[in-house]
Amino acid sequence: MRPAMAFVECANRFVSRISVHKGDQSVDGKSIMQMTMLAAVFGTRLKIIAEGEDASEAVASLVKVLENDSVEQ
Repeated sequence: MRPAMAFVECANRFVSRISVHKGDQSVDGKSIMQMTMLAAVFGTRLKIIAEGEDASEAVASLVKVLENDSVEQ
């Protein structure tokens, strides 16, 4: 749960719309409830899509959040 919380906290710092995809499932990256519905575990492949004025910065920051958490595993 902690990685999802860190991801959502980071996502909410940006104005861009952020979606996270796992296979054919897509959720709002700014919603902890939706993020937990992905049931993503360590090693799960996710696709992050951000749309808006700070989209590229948002994706870069969110990737760092995920990478940093995987280092701690």
